[in-house]
Amino acid sequence: MREFHFALKNTLPIFFTYLFIGIAFGILMSDAGYSVPLITASSFFIFAGSMQLVMVPMMTSGASLLSLALMAFFINARHIFYGIGFIEKFSRMGWRYPYMILTLTDETYSVLCSVQYEEDLDEDTAAFLIALLDHMYWVFGSFIGACAGQFLQFDMRGIEFSATAFFLVVVVNQWQQYRSKLPFLTAAVCALGFYLLLGKEYFLIPTMITCLAALILLRKPIEAKEGNRNE
Repeated sequence: MREFHFALKNTLPIFFTYLFIGIAFGILMSDAGYSVPLITASSFFIFAGSMQLVMVPMMTSGASLLSLALMAFFINARHIFYGIGFIEKFSRMGWRYPYMILTLTDETYSVLCSVQYEEDLDEDTAAFLIALLDHMYWVFGSFIGACAGQFLQFDMRGIEFSATAFFLVVVVNQWQQYRSKLPFLTAAVCALGFYLLLGKEYFLIPTMITCLAALILLRKPIEAKEGNRNE
């Protein structure tokens, strides 16, 4: 099928990213005491990338379902804006519409925005296969990591730092890529303030809420600082 080969070609770089991050997630979940089927199912039904890495320490620390839900919303709220631009395209895809919403991650979004479809290619089928392959890459990586954690005997102390390392790379990338440093400074001040005020167990949710409100208020100066990216 031409559409499948086209989707595979355009998602192959994502395979390696999802493979290694998925393996880290699988090992983290295994180390927390979860089984291979449950870990694999969580990646299939949740498919939230960075949120899945965050939810492991939250679950092991006994965080409430409300805390998990709020954290999932704040971490993945950007996907709402991603989806707005694809409502018309996805809505005409019939039964695939809900699946396209579920699988619209950062990486899938970037591919769908930039991909140049070949002539006489079924674009809806190709887009669906791009989303499906990205999803399966993540599930496969999680499965490999879960199996490694269950069946390979090695010292996994320190593996939980993979989540911290992942977010540090994201922060460094954001710092280098964008002109305005206000989002970073806002997050840093809010996090430090609430950490000192509420302690490490309760500071995260208030930090996220305050950051969201602050960034809405600071939207105009941030946009002014960014200016035209093509200048």
